[in-house]
Amino acid sequence: EPSTGNFIESSMNQMRLIMRSNPDEAIRKACFDAIEKLPLDTIDDYIEVIKYRNEYAKALGYEDFYDYKIHLDEGMTKDEVFNIFEKIYEKTKFAFDNIRKLEIEKPGLRKPWNFGYMMSGNFVKEEDPYFQFEDVLSYWGKTFSAMGIDYAGGELKLDLLDRKGKWNNGFCHYPKLVSYSNKGKILPASSSFTSNAIPNQLGSGINGINTVFHEAGHAAHGLNSVQQDVCLNHEYPPNSVSWSETHSMFLDAVSSSVEWRMRYAKNKNGESYPFELYEKKLKAVVDIVPLEMMGIISVMNFERKIYECKELTKDFVINTAKEINKKYFNYSEESVSSLNVPHIYSWESSAYYHGYGLAEIAVLQWREYFFKKYGYIVDNPKVGKEMKKVWKYGALYKTNKLIKIATGKSLDPDSYIKEITRTYEKRVQDAKKRVSTLEKIPLNNKGIKLNAKISIVHGKEKIADNKKSFEDMDQKFKGWIKSLK
Repeated sequence: EPSTGNFIESSMNQMRLIMRSNPDEAIRKACFDAIEKLPLDTIDDYIEVIKYRNEYAKALGYEDFYDYKIHLDEGMTKDEVFNIFEKIYEKTKFAFDNIRKLEIEKPGLRKPWNFGYMMSGNFVKEEDPYFQFEDVLSYWGKTFSAMGIDYAGGELKLDLLDRKGKWNNGFCHYPKLVSYSNKGKILPASSSFTSNAIPNQLGSGINGINTVFHEAGHAAHGLNSVQQDVCLNHEYPPNSVSWSETHSMFLDAVSSSVEWRMRYAKNKNGESYPFELYEKKLKAVVDIVPLEMMGIISVMNFERKIYECKELTKDFVINTAKEINKKYFNYSEESVSSLNVPHIYSWESSAYYHGYGLAEIAVLQWREYFFKKYGYIVDNPKVGKEMKKVWKYGALYKTNKLIKIATGKSLDPDSYIKEITRTYEKRVQDAKKRVSTLEKIPLNNKGIKLNAKISIVHGKEKIADNKKSFEDMDQKFKGWIKSLK
């Protein structure tokens, strides 16, 4: 298989940060142009891989590789899955008109190298002081502990900073799965997870913190999966992409919430993340929020067209990428951005982007359930307790049944559509209510208890561990980060 995926990811990480934060349009456009060229030299290899994948799937009785993967991962048909996202597309595409109206005030907004910067670039700078990566361990430990989430006596190894040669996105894997002794005793699992934070780089702190919460969610899911059949306790099929991502995305949504930020995120002077900054940012981006799923829907539809094509050519691949980009992003310039998604090149991660979308739907359905039942999620131990009850099933069932066990309702896009199309006034009202509710909940001062043996490493270098205490490990990590400056 082509190595394009890792190469693209490595190059794009830096350039995307620049495109979101650099005030010089010429530099942003240069980054965009460079990103556009990255996948073009390996399209012929990509086409060959697609042919082989389709041959494999057809030999197993499926119509194509996408049909094979969607049955394997989700136990659903292509039509069942794509109909869900077509409904979301139809209910949210109205927001493209919002962007065209905004473009009158912000000339050049629909140019792809301008869009991210014009919509949120200034906020990257304003928010950055509240998200210093040196605080990530205490954020993670305090939040998960307060929510009653632990790691069932397992082992954790965290490798959190970027470096040359390191895999270029956060990931979580399980060197040892939950299993049982001959006498039926549970043998705890182990997990290693990463982020790619770069201390002192603008925007890297908040990205790194969200990544740690995300991957720590994967680890919590895996280490609390306690099925007797070990094959049900890992991230590969029969475990579904969407169910695995539901937990990680649920927990990075915690660190993205305004109530979490106002409670935990502080600048060097100890000042909390201000609600006024939340309002200011929301007002700037609320018109485009309904379009958040378009990136996922675009990759899904690109791959579907590629795998369903009978005579795949280089021109078809490029033209399809451009058509998909125009439909789902509505930029003023052509782009082959679908070819810049590393997932499409790997056997394991290709034809499964729908899993992220299904997880987004499941997350909002689960959050709606918890808010209705308890009124709050952050620092609520009842939330963690309920999540652990569902984690124990591992991959015993597919996402649809598991979300019904968790929320009492089958997976349905209506909760997602309702949430994503809320007005600015409604969002502010809901945010104030959540902040007010959390202010009545006392901080957890019982210490951080995650029930795990934890070590922090940087490649082969060991930085710290929690043999003495989590707090001791946190202080050593902070000191190490500061020593790098």
